[in-house]
Amino acid sequence: MNSLGELERSIMDVLWRSGTWMTVREVVNELSDRKLAYSTVMTVMNRLAAKGFVRRERDDDGRTWRYLPAAGREAYIAELMLSALSETGDRIAALSHFARSVTAEEAEALREALPPDREQP
Repeated sequence: MNSLGELERSIMDVLWRSGTWMTVREVVNELSDRKLAYSTVMTVMNRLAAKGFVRRERDDDGRTWRYLPAAGREAYIAELMLSALSETGDRIAALSHFARSVTAEEAEALREALPPDREQP
């Protein structure tokens, strides 16, 4: 899985928070404290589209691209976790270490997310 660079993460954070289609100009305005050039943000957003992190479509005027995350932040984080897990030589040990580091509430959420046990033949 492709990871996101610092500026890519900032742009994705804006898009994830918005939850709606956004133009490059709207994203630039949201990142105004960073003093980024329009062309810089446009280039990064086009790269995010090429990597499959965002979808894009033409606006009603046919000249402006609008962008929307291809998946939610949670799906992206889950993919990062799976990618990190695949890097270990011992997945069970890594999972065990992870399981010991979560809170009781998080452990319960994990239990609830697991499919019910299936009867063994």
